[in-house]
Amino acid sequence: MSEVIARPGGELASRPLHFFWVVDCSGSMYGEKIGTVNNAIQSVLPEMIDEAADNPNAQLMIRTLKFSTGASWVTPSPVKVEEYVWEDLDAAGVTDLGKAFELLSAQLSVEEMGQRALPPVIVLLSDGQPTDDYKKSLDKFQKLPWAKKAVKIAISIGQDADDDVLLEFVGNRELVLQANNAKMLAKMIKWASTAVSAVSSGASNTSDPGPAVDNSTPNSSTADSGSSGSGADAGGGNAPLILDMDNIPSPDIDAGDVW
Repeated sequence: MSEVIARPGGELASRPLHFFWVVDCSGSMYGEKIGTVNNAIQSVLPEMIDEAADNPNAQLMIRTLKFSTGASWVTPSPVKVEEYVWEDLDAAGVTDLGKAFELLSAQLSVEEMGQRALPPVIVLLSDGQPTDDYKKSLDKFQKLPWAKKAVKIAISIGQDADDDVLLEFVGNRELVLQANNAKMLAKMIKWASTAVSAVSSGASNTSDPGPAVDNSTPNSSTADSGSSGSGADAGGGNAPLILDMDNIPSPDIDAGDVW
């Protein structure tokens, strides 16, 4: 009988890639802002499915977390992008961003993410300033191995958004995207949603360590998928995830058309 040699970490096909929407649903988002978020994410889902289909070695999993007075999961468990249905969000209350970081941190474990998961993609949308003591929760989040590996994008909605807080979260000013009207918000949501295919394709198709790329590189952002202890290297993919930033929509806005 011939001996079957198992590939370390198993087959590379369908490594889970977790995509998190973290959405500010405070009272200041009421009306056009939250309506634009609902419409934009709903309309971009078919494109996300198409992009994911081009990368058969990764299974895109979607979840939505909302925060206002407190925070809660809209999607209790990860859902395949092909099966994901967006639930329209309402807006009311304050901006308990720290509560959102607490819930997000609880999900960034090997048990929740899977042994062979790719580094996650986290997109945070907010239009104001946190009303709770978010720093302690953010510090805890940032120390997590999966958080260090994650590709993090923030969409700053309107002129009252606290960009310094969003920068603390993403760690890269180029990935704090400005959306000062409905048109720009829809464009930024589309870019953040569909750019995930570029993020996942490199690491999901290779088992060879890739060269490290400096996060200060003007047109790229990386998440290292090879650090030990998080489970991200269990599938053998040590190449950094590279996010192509050349096609980020311009934040230019029409005069007077500003939130």
